[in-house]
Amino acid sequence: MNEHAAQHVTRQDSRRLPHVLVAIASYGTSNDGYLERVTREYESMSLAIDVVVLSNIDKSAKSGVECIVGMPARNPWSLPFAHKKLFAERRDQYDLFIYSEDDILITERNIRAWLEVTSFLPPDEVAGFLRVEFGEDGELNYPDIHAHFHWDPSSVRRRGDYTLAHFTNEHAACFVLTREQLANALHSGGFEVAPHQGKYDLACTAATDPYTQCGLRKLVPVSHLQDFTVHHLTNRYVGRMGIGDEELGRQKAILLQIADGRRSPYSLLPTETRLRRASFSKDYYEPESEATIALVPASARSVLSIGCGSGKTEKRLQARGLHVTAIPLDPVIAAGPAGDGIEMIYTDLDDIGSNRAAYDCVLCLNLLHLAPDPRKLLLRLRSFMHERSIAVIQIPNTLSPRGVRSYLRASLQSGRSSGYEAAGVHFASARKLASWCVESGLRIETMLGIPADPGDGLFGMTSWLSEFAPRSLSLGLSASIIATVSGGKPNDDRIAEWAASSEPNGSAVEVRSD
Repeated sequence: MNEHAAQHVTRQDSRRLPHVLVAIASYGTSNDGYLERVTREYESMSLAIDVVVLSNIDKSAKSGVECIVGMPARNPWSLPFAHKKLFAERRDQYDLFIYSEDDILITERNIRAWLEVTSFLPPDEVAGFLRVEFGEDGELNYPDIHAHFHWDPSSVRRRGDYTLAHFTNEHAACFVLTREQLANALHSGGFEVAPHQGKYDLACTAATDPYTQCGLRKLVPVSHLQDFTVHHLTNRYVGRMGIGDEELGRQKAILLQIADGRRSPYSLLPTETRLRRASFSKDYYEPESEATIALVPASARSVLSIGCGSGKTEKRLQARGLHVTAIPLDPVIAAGPAGDGIEMIYTDLDDIGSNRAAYDCVLCLNLLHLAPDPRKLLLRLRSFMHERSIAVIQIPNTLSPRGVRSYLRASLQSGRSSGYEAAGVHFASARKLASWCVESGLRIETMLGIPADPGDGLFGMTSWLSEFAPRSLSLGLSASIIATVSGGKPNDDRIAEWAASSEPNGSAVEVRSD
């Protein structure tokens, strides 16, 4: 055991057990059944544990434990922030501090496993958990793994007998800190703060501040994953969000290979923006795109997908009998489509193009706006095309009304212009996409806008209605833009006209080559 852990954490075979303070946020009464289950679990442990329920109403009689009533702010979702004051006030009375929501079941096995791995970690590394849910059929669901969240291949490391990795979704509705780790978080100035939100909403921010603004890094012990999963008792995301046990097993296997030096820990390019809620980040689990599939030429026999995630669109194309090859976002997310027979080219952005095979169709979906240099990526894409190839390129319309709002918020948060360095994304419309393509030697064949879901609030409604508007307006209000391009030189009058329309005062139009 290193000196850091020895001061405040006692291993499971030691004489003195750590004194643990547990803070549970529980708003209203809807989760009282889960709260009772959680408090019973803590009471059954052989550890020295004090439980405090934080609520807007007095639950001391019902829960049988101490209850502190009060809201940090008017917003009901601010309740999870109440644990910060409690931990700060009692920092010297306990060895271990646990925060969780009232539907997270942490077991003694979880705590003892956490204590064990912590003995191998340096002061700035904190072992973390993933939530697990159980479907009616008994299948496991891991809801934290969805959307743009992913394993960081470069974070894989060995600590004693453990292999750990950083998962970019720090939220698991709970965390554990030693007294020393809490002291460091408090000293950073980022822990005992007023309710706020940014990358996450209020409730999630309260549970992730130790990692996002206190200098601590959350690492999940993937080599001992069963000990570091906690049951989300509501099972509310089963069938709606998350991945299953088989997919997680595939990803875990690649992480262990990286730890052993059998895989390169590369990432194709940065995929998460620095906007509020990480808007416009690459979705690693994006659904199959019917609009994209429809644009793949019927004559195509081979397809290359640049920036493949979980591979739903690629697998649909494979099922049509096409030979599908992919350059994945990273080797970890590639485990799924590779296991389903998609041929993989493992490379990063700088090395794309070293494989000079040509394909009938090249896909680049919702990635170009995240590349540090979009033109460079398009040049790499063009190197995989022959004279009759078609490329299908999709980007989110980051200059839609919703995108402009994100742009302005990013400017305010960063205190400077929201260029790529500040926001991690290029703000681009149909005109900018056309300009990038033309400057990269690609010939635009068609361009169309994909509206938002009509149920997506005001933006969804206006985006849907824009389908009945003139092309220049409908493209501007679309949720995303899709272009089909060929590798021909942009030297005819129609392409020159499109380039001219890329100027700020130009209007977006559809260009279609005969």
